[in-house]
Amino acid sequence: MNLQQFRFVRETIRRNFNLTEAAKSLYTSQPGVSKAIMEFEQELGVQIFERHGKRIKGLTRPGQAVAAVIERISREIENLRRVSDEFAKRDQGSLVIACTHTQARYALPKVIPAFKACFPKVHLTLAEGNPTQVVEMLLNEQADLAMATEALAHTPGLVSLPCYSWTHSVVFRPDHPLAKQAAKRGALKLTDLAAYPIVTYDRAFSGRRSIDEAFAVAGLSPDIVLEAIDADVIKTYVDVGLGIGIIAGIAFEPLRDSHLISVPVGHLFGEQVTRVAVKSGVFLRDYVYTFISMLSPDLTPQHVKDAVQAKPD
Repeated sequence: MNLQQFRFVRETIRRNFNLTEAAKSLYTSQPGVSKAIMEFEQELGVQIFERHGKRIKGLTRPGQAVAAVIERISREIENLRRVSDEFAKRDQGSLVIACTHTQARYALPKVIPAFKACFPKVHLTLAEGNPTQVVEMLLNEQADLAMATEALAHTPGLVSLPCYSWTHSVVFRPDHPLAKQAAKRGALKLTDLAAYPIVTYDRAFSGRRSIDEAFAVAGLSPDIVLEAIDADVIKTYVDVGLGIGIIAGIAFEPLRDSHLISVPVGHLFGEQVTRVAVKSGVFLRDYVYTFISMLSPDLTPQHVKDAVQAKPD
């Protein structure tokens, strides 16, 4: 029994039981992975994987228990490496942040320069994706922390904390009819927005669910002519006259977007909360706590440590 066998079993599970993909990710051969797994099963005296011919189809019942133990052992081995690095190389290392485009483009530029000034030897990587992909990257330990508005709060195995709250804004060209309505009445109504084609986020992003729910509750069927994952794309198509845009308020930059008008519509779609999350049970370098604390004045390093190290009920 050895750590290499653990790695082979763990990666096979992660690659959806595809031995070829597992071998590629481990830089070895498929027959080598298959042989090591069979030898491990013989040593344990139980079959870990269900097979159909030569193909692995899933985990057996004892295999589920073995996989859970391997996952815990692998996590603790990685924690040992992190502990070693923390005390041997306190101010250097890497930090992978899984995040949506909105966080990468509008929120993190306010934090990363200050962090790099404190930790110039820490290599930063932004791994962008939709909220579901961000969660998967964190759970699979491909990222050290994750930021998103959706998906983090109720995912088992994660510890998440609120970073900041925000609301949506509607954007349109100065010559659009809504410009006169907004100037005259101020606050816009859902019926005002529903009267025009709308460009907004894909259903997985930036509070899109609250937009859909608000229109549905009001009995309105908005004409959403384009969905995108990027507020800059939304603003581009608003500028060429495709429709009005509904974006995160933080994504409107008055100087850069001076060719458009932005009107807050938080009263229509509610307040959204962006959260930061880490995986439970993973040892975090001190600079990770520092980075998280920079995201919000309410997130002191000690507050974050207490939340991460708290035992679940």
